[in-house]
Amino acid sequence: MFDAFTRVLAQADARGQFINPGEIDALAKMVSDSNKRLDAVNRITSNASTIVANAARQLFAEQPALIAPGGNAYTSRRMAACLRDMEIILRYVTYAIFAGDASVLEDRCLNGLRETYLALGTPGSSVATGVNLMKQSAIAIANDRNGITAGDCTALISEIGTYFDRAAAAVA
Repeated sequence: MFDAFTRVLAQADARGQFINPGEIDALAKMVSDSNKRLDAVNRITSNASTIVANAARQLFAEQPALIAPGGNAYTSRRMAACLRDMEIILRYVTYAIFAGDASVLEDRCLNGLRETYLALGTPGSSVATGVNLMKQSAIAIANDRNGITAGDCTALISEIGTYFDRAAAAVA
């Protein structure tokens, strides 16, 4: 896992070059926006249980076959596993937001997840729907302007969306 700074250094080293002005400017922008990033991570983390519970509730309302006898989330054990997986995905999304880099999400969460779900017979499209429901909720919470660092958060909110999109695409 590389944070944004380590990634830039590794790329420059691989090229055998100094860090270029564009890379320095991008890192300086990231530093200047770091309080907004921390605010977003804090808000999502503080509301993680609600985000997961509401997404699961909405998913099961939209796809009641999942919780019907024979469904993939039928029985309390399977339901708990479903909620656990949603929470794990959300947790790794917050790590990616914090680092400003998707590699931790890709390497430690998403790699092999689709194959695992296929082996278990878990419908990837349902998992992707759950991830997208978490995305909607997390973005709404992170984008709330009350009590956060002032400034334009458009790029950060877009970045947050891409991490959820990667997770949804990885399991679909």
